[in-house]
Amino acid sequence: MEILGWILFGLFVGLIAKLLMPGRDPGGLIVTILLGIGGSLLGGFLGKMIGGRGEAVGWIGSILCAMLLLLIYRMVFRRRPSYP
Repeated sequence: MEILGWILFGLFVGLIAKLLMPGRDPGGLIVTILLGIGGSLLGGFLGKMIGGRGEAVGWIGSILCAMLLLLIYRMVFRRRPSYP
């Protein structure tokens, strides 16, 4: 049940990460939300692993992980200029 909560929480985390990292994304809103879900799961897992307690640790860790995933996604799938 806790993982389902992280997934629902990730929907909002993805939107917050997008607001904190403006710019063009190659994947759009759906990919951003999916990266938020991934960041939420990763942040929740890492937070529990290091012994963090409380909602603030979960929010901050999830948003930071979602921003990191969004940055990596932008670097890997950025639009490259086409040469004639």
